[in-house]
Amino acid sequence: MNYPNLERLIEIIEILRSENGCKWDREQTHATLRRNMLEEAYEAVDAIDDNDAKHLKEELGDVLLQVVLHAQIAKEEKTFDIEDVAKGISDKLVHRHPHVFGDVKVSSTDEILDNWEKLKKEEKPHRTSIMDGISKSQAALMSAQKISKKAVGVGFEWPNEESLYDCVFSEIKEFKEAKTQEEKEDELGDILFAVVNLARWNKIDAEQALITANRKFISRFIAMEQNAEKELEHLTFEEWDNLWKKAKKITSNK
Repeated sequence: MNYPNLERLIEIIEILRSENGCKWDREQTHATLRRNMLEEAYEAVDAIDDNDAKHLKEELGDVLLQVVLHAQIAKEEKTFDIEDVAKGISDKLVHRHPHVFGDVKVSSTDEILDNWEKLKKEEKPHRTSIMDGISKSQAALMSAQKISKKAVGVGFEWPNEESLYDCVFSEIKEFKEAKTQEEKEDELGDILFAVVNLARWNKIDAEQALITANRKFISRFIAMEQNAEKELEHLTFEEWDNLWKKAKKITSNK
């Protein structure tokens, strides 16, 4: 296989980072590019959610740019290069797919995932807790759901869904009884974590559910703006409520 455009991209980044290249590119470090990596990844996810292939192609290019940039910086620091990155992920994929590259037999995707986790654990013997390896930078809801799944994976689970509802209501009660701002923040966190567990129990991705809710709210709010007969700042509660009900009907028909 031949990938001339990939090789061209690597060469372009080397030139941009060289003495005769771009001052801005030369000044970048792993730390300064951190935000860019997150933003480009989120924009790629937006393209996936929009089912926009053209946009996704462009955003994947931006994500790839970040990968090549970080690899070039590391090459200059003599720690690793893009070839090491490719070798590392290739070796990992082969090792974690013994049912494809080896003689392991599987009968379901559940077995594949079980094998993946076992092999992953073997690769990282330095991790002593089931909670090791959870990203500190990912979205809080995603992190909470992963923490919950890890705990459940070793048996720490509610006996039934009703007990989860009891937990959610109990946390809300504790929030209402909280006196200080610090206590309220603490109890609100407990409410959110309990709701995440309710999502996991029902096989719902909490992060995606909130993303959907955000989009729905934005759509309804825009509909309210379009149907308001006076400045939004001058609306009474009753007028807001009527606009909201009308917006719900409008957006639900789309």
